[in-house]
Amino acid sequence: MTRNEPETQPHTHPHAHGHSHGHGPAAPVSHHLRKVIAAVLIPFALAVGVGLIALWPGGAPAHKPSGVGFDQETQSARVVRLTKVDCADVNAQQQQQMQQQQPPTGPGSGAQQNAQSCEQATIEVTTGKDTGHRFKTVVTPDASRRYTEGQGVVVAYAPKAPRDLQYSVTDVDRTFPMWVLAAVFALAVVVVGRLRGVLALVALAASFAVLTLFILPAILQGSNPLLVAVVGGSAIMLIALYMCHGLTARTSVAVLGTLASLLLIGLLGSVFIGWAQLTGNTDDQTGLVHSLYPGIEIRGLLLAGIIIGSLGVLDDVTVTQTAAVWELRDADPTASRRKIYGAAMRIGRDHIASVVNTLVLAYAGAALPLLLLFSIARSSVGTVATSEVVAEEIIRTLVGSIGLVASVPLTTLLAVLVVSADRGSRSGPRTEHGREAGPGPGQPGSRRGGRGRRRKR
Repeated sequence: MTRNEPETQPHTHPHAHGHSHGHGPAAPVSHHLRKVIAAVLIPFALAVGVGLIALWPGGAPAHKPSGVGFDQETQSARVVRLTKVDCADVNAQQQQQMQQQQPPTGPGSGAQQNAQSCEQATIEVTTGKDTGHRFKTVVTPDASRRYTEGQGVVVAYAPKAPRDLQYSVTDVDRTFPMWVLAAVFALAVVVVGRLRGVLALVALAASFAVLTLFILPAILQGSNPLLVAVVGGSAIMLIALYMCHGLTARTSVAVLGTLASLLLIGLLGSVFIGWAQLTGNTDDQTGLVHSLYPGIEIRGLLLAGIIIGSLGVLDDVTVTQTAAVWELRDADPTASRRKIYGAAMRIGRDHIASVVNTLVLAYAGAALPLLLLFSIARSSVGTVATSEVVAEEIIRTLVGSIGLVASVPLTTLLAVLVVSADRGSRSGPRTEHGREAGPGPGQPGSRRGGRGRRRKR
């Protein structure tokens, strides 16, 4: 009877730090390779920290309220009563109240509503110095919003208006359904992702904190929007990736790929925003921000938005590609660089196709009303596409898509170089085909001679 007695059993040795292939965790990276990665990322992380300290705004600057749009003072209120009234009587009362504020403009819509019934809602303010104050508002039959008794609403306060006109309903209170939806989302993430899901939610909260406590106030303070976006976006990237995926070489490769792609997006965005002569001031919100804070560089704000908007999708792509490379290496430890790179790129091409399509459809869905207006305009497609309001979004989408496409081969190449360098530092001599050479005659583990050869009992 014969048997083969191997010298060691690396997968069961009590002091071994070996790795499993296929089902276990990713293999640890060699000490030398860790030093190389740390030499790149530690100075970068320190620079991000210094940038956060140097640009830290300490809160948004105060300004004189304009009373326009989102700059209005608002309070919470609720609908306490709904009654049916005649539209003609309501219009007559409103004209009497507004007579001192503006001259009559001739026949209005009251003549068309004489035979119709309106709803008069009694609103009670529930927050602020005027808690308990009630006022009335009329809902016409053609109004898009309807009220119910007990419904929460948001009211705007105009201190310079007459007492009866100081409060007006601007929106409904959506706090409860929004919190319910957020709770359902968090529950789904935790149930499916378990510990990773919990860490992802913590990273999401940290990203939101960086956005609201650093990026937005720093831009309002007058700091360069591009610099603020780079520093804040890098901080979000480091927090999100390392918190969700661990402090590993795999995550570090994803960080490097994301950083390189962000630099490319920033460069392309800067070039094409200047070349296309985009101002960034294409909507009422941007105009209001610029009027309240004239020192803000609106064009830089546009570029900052492109960088931050691309960051989330970039994280997804780079993490997926590094994970694919590591899994391919674990599945076939003897595979060559070319084979691993080719297999990972086949995964990446599918990812590119879906991500680019997602970006385009996301913009189309968000800007659907605008696209409908342009579809009925008496202008050519070229004229519409090159108008600033549309060209801004086209450039934003294309620049971000180019960065995403470039991140796939770049991150894949970095990951392949890391895993192959790690494998080379751990293994012995290799054959011309990239496979590890076995031990020579007389060496431990050889089938001829030594303790590893077969022997009879």
